[in-house]
Amino acid sequence: MAEEIESRVLLIMTGGTICMRQSPNGFVPARDFQEHCLAPMPAFNDKSPSIPIEVINDNAERTGHEVKEYTSLRTPQTAYGRKVRYTVYEFPELLDSSSIDAKGWTEIAETIERNYTHFDGFVVLHGTDSLAYTCSALSFMLQNLGKPVVLTGSQSPMLELQNDATENLLGSLVVAGHFMIPEVCLYFNNRLFRGNRCIKVAASDFAAFESPNYAPLAVTNSTRTNVNWEIVRRPRGIGAFGIRTDLDTRHVACLRIFPGIQPEMVDAVLRLEGLRGLVLETFGAGNAPHGQDNAMTKVLADAIGRGIVIVNVTQCLTGSVSPVYAPGMSLSRAGVVAGLDMTTEAALTKLAYLLAIPECTPESIAKDMAVSLRGELTEISQPVFRHPDGELSERAQTLTMLGYAIARGDLQRVDVIVKMEHHWLLNDADYSGNTPIHIASTSPSLEVLEYLLRQGGSVHLRNNQNRTPLFMAANAGMGEHVKLLRQSGAHLHSDERAAAEVLAQRRPEIWGEAGLHE
Repeated sequence: MAEEIESRVLLIMTGGTICMRQSPNGFVPARDFQEHCLAPMPAFNDKSPSIPIEVINDNAERTGHEVKEYTSLRTPQTAYGRKVRYTVYEFPELLDSSSIDAKGWTEIAETIERNYTHFDGFVVLHGTDSLAYTCSALSFMLQNLGKPVVLTGSQSPMLELQNDATENLLGSLVVAGHFMIPEVCLYFNNRLFRGNRCIKVAASDFAAFESPNYAPLAVTNSTRTNVNWEIVRRPRGIGAFGIRTDLDTRHVACLRIFPGIQPEMVDAVLRLEGLRGLVLETFGAGNAPHGQDNAMTKVLADAIGRGIVIVNVTQCLTGSVSPVYAPGMSLSRAGVVAGLDMTTEAALTKLAYLLAIPECTPESIAKDMAVSLRGELTEISQPVFRHPDGELSERAQTLTMLGYAIARGDLQRVDVIVKMEHHWLLNDADYSGNTPIHIASTSPSLEVLEYLLRQGGSVHLRNNQNRTPLFMAANAGMGEHVKLLRQSGAHLHSDERAAAEVLAQRRPEIWGEAGLHE
């Protein structure tokens, strides 16, 4: 009998309406959120014995990190036959979402980085006012992300009788604990969105967020969460998880064009001390008034000549900036970067992210703003043809053929199957729970493993025996495979370490390469 597999999720509480409670002075943050809000609710607590979970905290007083044990709760078994064990880490100082800045984003990113190898996924509780900005910022800050990071909040506190907090948090836990969606996502009102595609559209309605230019990654109905795997992004490079912090928000600005705006107004903004980038919200497909004698265009061109990067996004809820009209063409010729279908939130945080790169130049930033880094924009608009919904009967057969090709080390055959198959198979599992990455981790061909990793296969999924590809490679003595998996961000799961300690008595070197003693 295979042992019961629990997913482990770190729930990071930064603040926001979701964790508020009533007080004589209005709503205030409810400390001890896990004990007071989640433990009494059957949907969040199956009453099983609490297992202590280690969380690595930042200790500013000691200028270092400390490991602290937190009590945990476990959900009842979900429709997918698995339970989610989680613990809540509360920020020492809860953040006000309406005044969050790059420092707050850094605190969230660093918390995820410190605890990345200890959890299967992360859920971040956050206020809704700036939630779309934080989702976009984190999508750029988290490098080579291989696990789900789900942000959520609510319009009404969980301790209120009528609220949306319960469904939003429960849905987020299910997604983070069950689906290998290695993106920064936003879960709200039964829908999972790509985080950098979202905007807040309602101040009080439960349907507070939309993704106008991109379909939801997943939708939850009464019984299941249906994931649109075809549009889920996956890391395509060989690299371990890391973060880039200190987004340069102090030197960027956003300006909305309106009828009658004067070139002098725009020029005044562009001459602010220290300004390095501007997001310009224009009409329709990217149009802005010329002003007399093309004065507006001259103001923008002069600023670009001084090294300021200007990005053009549309004020419209849906659609894309495209220089098809004369006003838009003039902006493009002046050097304004077309932001295509990026949201204002994504454009602003992306600009701040690129400006923080030490080796950046205005030219490199302008180039990178026009290409998709984390799925934040659609580079080319073209018809998308897809098969009807539902599993095709050939899928299991194709996965079997792929497995045999991997086991033989037949890179050419693997390439043909992966490229010809209309379904994305690399995170699918066979009867024993092994994905193609599991099979490749013990196959003779290092080139096949590298190929599959570059196609976006996950190194974090576990098979029915609770084993990751890294464990299997180390156990098989595949030293080069272990090194490649580690370079791709793989690490031993906490549930594997006891067995690894025993096996390391015979092969200490390879288990050291696998990161057993980290």
